[in-house]
Amino acid sequence: MAGFLRALWPRLRPARGPYGFARVGAWNSKVLGAVLARQCYEAKLAGPDIALPDTPERIGLQGCLCRQADLESPWLHHWCGAIGMVPFYHRKVWEAAFVAQAIWEAGLLAPGKRALGFAVGREAMPGFLAGHGLEVVATDLDPKDSRAARWAATGQHGAPAAGANLSFRAVDMTRIPRDLNGQFDIVWSICALEHLGSIQAGSDFILKAMRCLKPGGLAVHTTEFDLDANGPPLRRGGTVLFQARDLEALGRRLGKAGHAMSPVDFDPGAGLLDQFVDQPPYGDAHDRWPLSQPQGTPHLRMLVEERIVTSVGLIVRAKG
Repeated sequence: MAGFLRALWPRLRPARGPYGFARVGAWNSKVLGAVLARQCYEAKLAGPDIALPDTPERIGLQGCLCRQADLESPWLHHWCGAIGMVPFYHRKVWEAAFVAQAIWEAGLLAPGKRALGFAVGREAMPGFLAGHGLEVVATDLDPKDSRAARWAATGQHGAPAAGANLSFRAVDMTRIPRDLNGQFDIVWSICALEHLGSIQAGSDFILKAMRCLKPGGLAVHTTEFDLDANGPPLRRGGTVLFQARDLEALGRRLGKAGHAMSPVDFDPGAGLLDQFVDQPPYGDAHDRWPLSQPQGTPHLRMLVEERIVTSVGLIVRAKG
């Protein structure tokens, strides 16, 4: 028996070249995920060919995780049409729609309201809000800041074109200028606070950003979320991952300061694509790989430092 296993092992062990079993398996999962997503698009559950409702739908939004059911819902489809997105199975689409829905349900998507966005990069939200008559101040790191180079290299840093109701200002999220305090009806950030170096720094940012709001104002943030509530935390580094206990602690901090964070629904969803975990490479970069990147691989869940990650949205009302 031992001799048989020794003879079989060279056929079973992972190849030492660039195309080992693990890499091929990960690639195959991306291809199969793209096939599943394509079938959903053909069934008109989401995708480029569905009808986008002209009017929004109130759903009683609260803090929650990105889920397949949302990407297939009329409320999200409406915001895709309004913002200019295609409802693909991608968590970034969900994040933008979450922010828009929260602002609209709060009655703040209206001319004359003031909104402050942090680390806006190239996102569409500043122009979308300004187009609805809000006075928008969009912020990001100063291009001269050495930390901005990381985002500029991937096309995620830059000032939106200034125009009617829209201005840009260089702001460090860890040092919010005091002259912004008490000036806004809305503050928002989309997948930015997890890049401040630690869970503590991200939580501190949310507390400090509340100072920018008028009494009763609205804060809406999205960030990356570790689906394993009891796993080893990733609390420091270029990208940190919030766990349920971190958000619960944040809610208590906000409460002590007089603010009210909406309860967070940690249900990960039961859709087939809620179970699919995208793996690197993300985008078109893959060294020495002879196959083309599959188009439309769902990206509601992803692998980060051996952890399964999705996006979470948070809604906070300022005191007063």
